[in-house]
Amino acid sequence: MVGLVIYPKRHLRKLIHEGEYIEAIKYAKSLELKFENDSDFWFMFGSIYHILEDAKIAIKYFEKSLELKNDDVEVLTMKTNAHLFLKQKDEAIECCKRIIQLEPDNYEAHGLLEKLENV
Repeated sequence: MVGLVIYPKRHLRKLIHEGEYIEAIKYAKSLELKFENDSDFWFMFGSIYHILEDAKIAIKYFEKSLELKNDDVEVLTMKTNAHLFLKQKDEAIECCKRIIQLEPDNYEAHGLLEKLENV
């Protein structure tokens, strides 16, 4: 049990990896104050909701992650996918533009942006 105290994010990743999403949510909620300034924690928390197809809540946590580390392309990509899931085209376009700003050679973002702007 000592490992849980010393490495709580590792335990959270393990729960996610094992598909224990409800348990992972409960555990993550218990850690919110401890990791309130940790962008990776908020990304993991958002990813759980993304897996569970609750894109609205996922976006909330991805935004918290981006508030702390606004240049994280992986978080922006997941946020883009959540917006697409909710059929929020304009928000997805903005995410793609931000990804391209950070990684001009990101062909995936370029392709998606082109597709979204031509629909």
